[in-house]
Amino acid sequence: MREFFKRVEDDGSEIYIESDMSAYGYSERYSWLFSVFIKFDADKNSKDSFEEFLETKEALIIAIEHEGSAKYVGSRVVDGWNELYFYAEDSKALNTIVSKMLSNSGYVYESNVVKDAKWDFHYKHLVPSELESAHIQSEKIIFLLEEEGDELSKPRIVEHYVSFATPTQKERFLETLSLDGFSFKDEISSDDFENGLALVKEHAVTENEVKQVVEELFEVLKKEQGYYEGWSTTLANDDSE
Repeated sequence: MREFFKRVEDDGSEIYIESDMSAYGYSERYSWLFSVFIKFDADKNSKDSFEEFLETKEALIIAIEHEGSAKYVGSRVVDGWNELYFYAEDSKALNTIVSKMLSNSGYVYESNVVKDAKWDFHYKHLVPSELESAHIQSEKIIFLLEEEGDELSKPRIVEHYVSFATPTQKERFLETLSLDGFSFKDEISSDDFENGLALVKEHAVTENEVKQVVEELFEVLKKEQGYYEGWSTTLANDDSE
């Protein structure tokens, strides 16, 4: 399953990342990191050429996986370069496959293969952080609300779920809860996590508003060794509340 997210670097630059979340299962088998950089700036090209590029990208992924005994693990878009990353069983034939696919394509490209048995590059540059994963889940909920015709800018009660490794951490968090607008609703527990809490706050569910609220809560949680588990709400025009 591929996930897409945006990462803001320390210098303020934005990197758009696609990550295959099922890649972990291949780490013991594949030890060579193979990268293919293709120059294509979507902001400077037409929609038709972008679709053509996507077709080329997917065809290249299929060829490298099937012919090169490799696993596609994700990509990054940086300064007009589309960086595709694979892990392979060995380094043979990989560059040859790329050359066959791209030499007459008209794209400027380069490729490289290095040993990375511990998958250091993958974990550092392609895997979403805990906070980035929270934003990915938020975007999915917002998308579903939009599909239902929800008025995202309309404030409503939103439940946010948090958990802790121990009951002591949970109680300490509750005792010091002073986040603006947040209040305690209920204690929760499930197969996925124990020592959970449901907190509520009234706010809009636009992307920017949710991101701000989640990051505010996340920062406080980390100080108490807590975990953010997501949020839920009802449609703004739902009269069932």
